[in-house]
Amino acid sequence: MKNRIKTKMIKILSGTRETRVTVQVADTQRKREKGLMFVGKLPGNEGMLFVFSEKIYGGFWMKNTLIPLSIAFLDSDGEILKIFDMEPCKEDKCCPTYDPELSYHYAIEVNLGWFEKNQIKEGDYVKFD
Repeated sequence: MKNRIKTKMIKILSGTRETRVTVQVADTQRKREKGLMFVGKLPGNEGMLFVFSEKIYGGFWMKNTLIPLSIAFLDSDGEILKIFDMEPCKEDKCCPTYDPELSYHYAIEVNLGWFEKNQIKEGDYVKFD
C-alpha cells in the first residue's frame, strides 16, 4: 500500500472555460521514473501530474509506454508552456526525447489529443488547489 499513487482533481483554465481532469500525482523520483510505463489504457478524463521540487530542464521519453500520450509542461505558476504529442516506444535505443527546451516545474500526461480535443493550448493555466 505504501507505493499507492494519490489522485487529485485539477482545473485547466482557458479564457472563461474550465476543464477538469483527474490525475495521479507522481511526486517522488521513483513515481516520476515509472510514470505511465506499462499502462495499457488510460480513462478518457484522467492523466498523470509530474511534480518536481524545483525547476528542471530536460525532456520525457516513452520507454515501455504502451499508449500514445500528449504532455504539457508547466511553470511554477501553472502556465502551460509547451504541449507535445508522444508515441509509444518499446525499445531503449530508439526512443526519442520530448524536450520543451525550457525550464518547467510540472508536467501533465494525458491520452493523445486530449488537450486539443478540450481546446487547451499553450498560455492556459492549471489550478491545483
